[in-house]
Amino acid sequence: MGIFNINILLNIVLALILFGLGLSLAPSDFKRLFKQPKSLAVGLFSQMVLLPIIAFIIASLAPVSPELKVGIMILSVCPGGITSNLVSYFVKGNVALAISLTVCNAFLSLFTIPVLVNLFLKYFLAADQMISLPFLKTMTEIFIITVLPASLGVFVHHKFKSFAQQAEKYLNYILPVLLLLVFLFKFFAGKESGGTGMKMEEIYQLAGWVIALNIGSMIAGFVVGKSFRLHFKNKITIAVEVGLHNTALALIIAGDKIANPAMQKPALVYAMFSFVITFLIAWIMMRMYGSRVPEKSEL
Repeated sequence: MGIFNINILLNIVLALILFGLGLSLAPSDFKRLFKQPKSLAVGLFSQMVLLPIIAFIIASLAPVSPELKVGIMILSVCPGGITSNLVSYFVKGNVALAISLTVCNAFLSLFTIPVLVNLFLKYFLAADQMISLPFLKTMTEIFIITVLPASLGVFVHHKFKSFAQQAEKYLNYILPVLLLLVFLFKFFAGKESGGTGMKMEEIYQLAGWVIALNIGSMIAGFVVGKSFRLHFKNKITIAVEVGLHNTALALIIAGDKIANPAMQKPALVYAMFSFVITFLIAWIMMRMYGSRVPEKSEL
């Protein structure tokens, strides 16, 4: 399988994941965006502002190549996704808030990713290494693989509700497994086959820094939620949504749009640890403290 095919497959898998997410939404569900404006605003602020700041500090401190620093930053502008929604569901967080954050991110990323990634490239790479990410082309392609399939899923849910409910049960579990298989190919395959040519020393070099990003992001999301006096479930949900990033989208930006396999490596190493770490931290916190708070949500 050539590099072109594996990148195309990754695009297809991400589009299917967003389609599966859309199947769980009805047009009326978007009222959630207005029913919980405070929690939604705090979550989006944490994802869009705090997360890149935390990543910038980590990338600046990490003794890695400029390409790997850019890879860490790319990861920071791809928050949320179906895996974070699943974690919120498994730990009994606020799934409505989790899905609302993902939907908003799908739209905001159309504008934030092209702008911010170009800034990261300019800051971390020397002039003779300069790479640019075309704004309109990137925005269009992100729309095609995120917003469009999610909107199609919402349409299918609206018109064929019974089918959507049945399909959703399977897709939400099948698609993450398919994504994992693509990750494994990217991880172990050589560069000539569409992989990143990852070496064990690179895993050791990056693991501590991407785990720090994962845990630091969760702590920041929870602390910000606490400072705004949100309900405990909303704080946990925001911590999960900020801490668990959309690695599939990060791989597409680094590998397909920028065509730099080195920049994909932080996302791949991050994917090795982040799901388990995020789930365990959120589960432990819900078990320890979740039963001590009232069910009624604070906005």
